[in-house]
Amino acid sequence: MGSGGEGRTTAWRLTPRQQGIALVLVTMVMFAAYDAISKYLARGYPIPELLWIRYVTHVTLLVALFGRRMGWDIVRTARPVLQLLRASMLVAVSFLVMQGLRHIPLAETTAIIFLTPLLVTALSAPLLKERVDARQWGAVLAGFIGVLVIVRPAGSSLNLAIIFPLASAVCYSLYQVLTRKFKGSEHPVTTHFYTGLVGFVVCSFAWQPGWVIPAWGPGCLMVSLGLLAGIGHYMLIQVFERMGPAIAAPFTYTQLAWAALFGLVFFGEVPDVWSLLGIAIITASGLYVALSPGRPDGAAR
Repeated sequence: MGSGGEGRTTAWRLTPRQQGIALVLVTMVMFAAYDAISKYLARGYPIPELLWIRYVTHVTLLVALFGRRMGWDIVRTARPVLQLLRASMLVAVSFLVMQGLRHIPLAETTAIIFLTPLLVTALSAPLLKERVDARQWGAVLAGFIGVLVIVRPAGSSLNLAIIFPLASAVCYSLYQVLTRKFKGSEHPVTTHFYTGLVGFVVCSFAWQPGWVIPAWGPGCLMVSLGLLAGIGHYMLIQVFERMGPAIAAPFTYTQLAWAALFGLVFFGEVPDVWSLLGIAIITASGLYVALSPGRPDGAAR
């Protein structure tokens, strides 16, 4: 009986790749939930206040989990300027995404941010001196056509607000490129810690008298932003320890489905045919770049 029990245990044990796929699927739900909560809170609270609480939670979580084990190693870095620049890009992404979510449906905002792998491909040529072939450039162009399909002339407010997710995609692409420059020279927890620390400092300087003390419910939601982002990004580190970015990339696009579902359930947002077409074009273009031979590593979120 003992050997049979061991056999059943072995049969149900996941391989590293299966663990990675499970982690990335859960992480995409967390990121979609983060965006949905951000959209809800950004309507009634200053964005710097939301981000300040998010990054305080982020730093507190990392110190609680790794502070005793790592000690001062958690802040030791050989490339402080690069750490600061990289973290600043993610702070900009956080602000721009929330600003965009105030005006644009959740699914469309998420789709535009998923231009990031395409922009990383475009930036890899001039910044990382990597070869990008004609087909990959074609996928980049197709992705931008997808954005134009979503943005079609349907009202000046939408056309103006689209700047925010577009700018966030650019900043997130730079964040990805800067991350690749570490090339394993920095401990991932240290890099993750600087992301939270810089966000906390930047948002502290953005403090304004108009900030309000949230009620219990919204306050818990604000804290959840830090938990979802902090745990989610750490889970991605675990994903890439188990499998390569090219394997993980297709599963990251499940975030689009969750964004559409959350937008429908919580905000009554129903993407029209043109928005769905644009989302499909961006998804197909991103998947092509992610799965094509010689793609830039690390493009997957």
